[in-house]
Amino acid sequence: MAVGITESEITKPRTDKREYRRVVLPNSLQVLLISDPDTDKAAASMNVSVGSFSDPEGLEGLAHFLEHMLFYASEKYPLEDSYSKYITEHGGSTNAFTSFEHTNYYFDVNADCFEEALDRFAQFFIKPLMSSDATMREIKAVDSENQKNLLSDAWRMSQLQKHLSTEGHPYHKFSTGNWDTLEVRPKQKGLDTRHELIKFYEGNYSANLMHLVVYGKGSVDELKKLVEQEFQEIRNINRSCFRYLGQPCMSEHLQILVKAVPIKQGDKLRIIWPTTPGIRYYKEAPYRYLGHLIGHEGEGSLFHVLKRLGWATSLSAGEGDWTSEFSFFKVNIDLTDAGHEHMADIVGLLFRYIILVQQTGVSQWIFDELSATFETMFHYQDKIPPIDYVVGIGSNMQLYPPKDWLVASSLPSKFSPSTIQMVLEMLTPENVRIFWESKKFEGHTNMVEPWYGTAYSVMQLTDSLIRQWIEVAPKELLHLPAPNQFIPSNLSIKDIGEKAEVPVLLRKSSFSRLWYKPDTMFSIPKAYVRIDFNCPYTSRSLEAEILTDIFARMLMDYLNEYAYDAQVAGLYYGINNTDMGFQVVVIGYNDKMNLLVDKIIEKIARFQVKSDRFSVIKETVIKEYENLKFQQPYQQAMYYCSLILNDHSWPWIEQLEILPHLEADDLSKFSPSLLSKFFLECYIAGNIRADEAESMIIRIEDIFFKGIQPISRSLLPSEFLTNRIVKLEKKSHFYPVEVLNKSDENSAIVHYIQVHQDDFLLNVKLQLFALIAKQPAFHQLRSVEQLGYITVLMQRADCGIRGLQFIVQSAVKDPGHIYLRIETFLKEFENKLNEMTNDEFRSNVNALIDAKLEKHKNLREESAFYWREIADGTLKFDRKAVEVSALKQLKQQELIDFFNEYIKAGAPQRKALIIEVYGGLHSTEYEAAKSETLPPEIVRIDDIFCFRNSQPLYASFKGGLGHMKL
Repeated sequence: MAVGITESEITKPRTDKREYRRVVLPNSLQVLLISDPDTDKAAASMNVSVGSFSDPEGLEGLAHFLEHMLFYASEKYPLEDSYSKYITEHGGSTNAFTSFEHTNYYFDVNADCFEEALDRFAQFFIKPLMSSDATMREIKAVDSENQKNLLSDAWRMSQLQKHLSTEGHPYHKFSTGNWDTLEVRPKQKGLDTRHELIKFYEGNYSANLMHLVVYGKGSVDELKKLVEQEFQEIRNINRSCFRYLGQPCMSEHLQILVKAVPIKQGDKLRIIWPTTPGIRYYKEAPYRYLGHLIGHEGEGSLFHVLKRLGWATSLSAGEGDWTSEFSFFKVNIDLTDAGHEHMADIVGLLFRYIILVQQTGVSQWIFDELSATFETMFHYQDKIPPIDYVVGIGSNMQLYPPKDWLVASSLPSKFSPSTIQMVLEMLTPENVRIFWESKKFEGHTNMVEPWYGTAYSVMQLTDSLIRQWIEVAPKELLHLPAPNQFIPSNLSIKDIGEKAEVPVLLRKSSFSRLWYKPDTMFSIPKAYVRIDFNCPYTSRSLEAEILTDIFARMLMDYLNEYAYDAQVAGLYYGINNTDMGFQVVVIGYNDKMNLLVDKIIEKIARFQVKSDRFSVIKETVIKEYENLKFQQPYQQAMYYCSLILNDHSWPWIEQLEILPHLEADDLSKFSPSLLSKFFLECYIAGNIRADEAESMIIRIEDIFFKGIQPISRSLLPSEFLTNRIVKLEKKSHFYPVEVLNKSDENSAIVHYIQVHQDDFLLNVKLQLFALIAKQPAFHQLRSVEQLGYITVLMQRADCGIRGLQFIVQSAVKDPGHIYLRIETFLKEFENKLNEMTNDEFRSNVNALIDAKLEKHKNLREESAFYWREIADGTLKFDRKAVEVSALKQLKQQELIDFFNEYIKAGAPQRKALIIEVYGGLHSTEYEAAKSETLPPEIVRIDDIFCFRNSQPLYASFKGGLGHMKL
């Protein structure tokens, strides 16, 4: 029998109504049971204290490869891929990840299917099958996963930091694995990879190294019985956790300046110190304290100074790459071109700020303020999807005592100046590692990192040189932050009065429309405000589109110094350009929300262009556009698909041509026009009364539209903008194109089938088909045929226009071949659809119904759902209930008829758009695709805009914001 420990030991949020219990099975498996009678989804996470650090010498990536292999089959369920199939067909999802010291496996599923799903999951750890055939195929999948990372700067720079460490330390290793490490090299040594895989599993996977989190609808007693039934057979061989004592960096790896060449444009500075793991002091929270100060962005902060000097566009600080034995404190800075020329000054200013913190001493009020902020965040945290919740807790269980499994390091409670000072004293010139990334170093390096091919050079620094940098750095006024005015003091839940279950149109004028949805579900002191400024001038020209983007970015830039404290205190904001103007979103604790909204509106109304900030933001935008060519090929394919379908979209390549010629004066002339006429589409939800929501919008109207000389006027009926989508002909349309980065060997395809404009019955048919076909498509195209690691079948929606898309990225096959394989899959799937039993059909229907009836977890999720209806103009706030009703009446033959009518090759209503992006390995195939003679039913798109302009468009649901039917 399991040993039970009551939930009284486990610290949980005050607002949390779930029940918790820790149990330990006789095989020493530790389990946390979570009972949530209100949940729609059940979930589980198994965290195994075996990670990439345990990889045997010469078999790099074996732990990660094992993670892949456990999904295939088991002795009890020998049919390959049956676990993933069961989970998908019952409304769930599944995944896993491998880190230094852990591997985490997890899934969610509709709550009433949890028992069988958990039984299938448990077999991973009892008797998995790892066939020779599956082993060989999955090595290719791991290699494909690694292929997609080869041109990723995040992966490349992470491996470079690991490469420049002690060779014998596990931190030095390459952990993903590839064809070379898992097939070629083992063979050369006479090793059989499958044999080594089984040996690794049997020698390391032990119940005493596992921590399980189970989240379900049943009581903790019911969950306990279920866990005992399913997991007691996991063997316990009393393995010890892998531990490698000592730091990964010796003296030769410290006090170095590494110049590295990235793939993308944009200079970065990463200043890193090896330190003691913060997990040992999680109550004292030295890294939270120091990260808060060094990473602060308010007045007097390091970032504030760097930004004012025009040297940096972002800065972050905190602990990274930590384990139970070692850690690093990292300061990451995105540099401007001017900042690149002042690297030494920037490092000098950073050390000067660290000296300031040391000399000022550790401040109790700063610690107390942080502690209070984190306490509020913990006790009033949003509910998140169970699958995310269990993964987080599962990762905590090995690291923290049971009472802190939910808290982890999120509640600093012990003020210990000596502990903070101890870490602070590690951040010295003698201990530092500086990684400086820039394309400007091309041709000026002398070494290459072996796994990713990153070019770099290493320069040994000296104490005297760094101290010289400190001395000569600009004498800017640095100081610690002032008390945070945005920390909420009133966390009460308001009496809303009559509670609307869906958004109501609270107010409408010639200037605005306000949708209002009070909180009826979450009982959290938070609100959500979204205000869309719909400005006709945005769409006048390519220049107008770009200037609107820069306008929104400059507002964020101007607000940062004031509003950074709001984000620290849990009040978040964003200002972004849209197709029809720009939007303001504010979400978080409602107590001080008015302060922030008022400041944002004030900044918009009084907008002035600062030429120095314009130059910095323009430089950033140019680099972002230049870096779009380094997107993954499948992302490029999705971009081309959107460019063809969306009538109101501009190509970034043309934006990049125009950007260099725009100056601050252009924005100064444009911004008054932008704000001269607009319409406000507003949505306010959460812990806020109707009168408060209304007064907020009235205040905004008064600022812009009232007074002797108003800033703005209302829109005339002809001035309302709307997005419209191309209505494809009943043909197959091909767009072949080369990958933008010629050194990228990966190719990709997006095979899109456009079906219909929003209609409840057609919606559910499309959704049901996607649900039924999703896992078989993944299994056939990815697991069996190994076309590529990225293989997805999913729905697509553009402004209410619904369709289906296959997305595949591959380095082994060209897009033309992949297209044929997708068509073959659809042809073969037709038989499976016809042979499906009524029970299988009803099971899938019920899974989709369960998914639709799933309750929103938090205010952000609920608001996103309702805003989609408002933005598209569909306004079907009762969508879920109506579609559930349609599903209950749906017959199997209707689904088959739908497939025959719209989806299958040759279907009379089929409208397909196939985007083929050819990678570096498939240039010959690209040339053939460009000149291939096509039959009449297939159209090759040679020019996107000629094609787009020649096509009819779907009608918009909006027909003009001011005239939307209610």
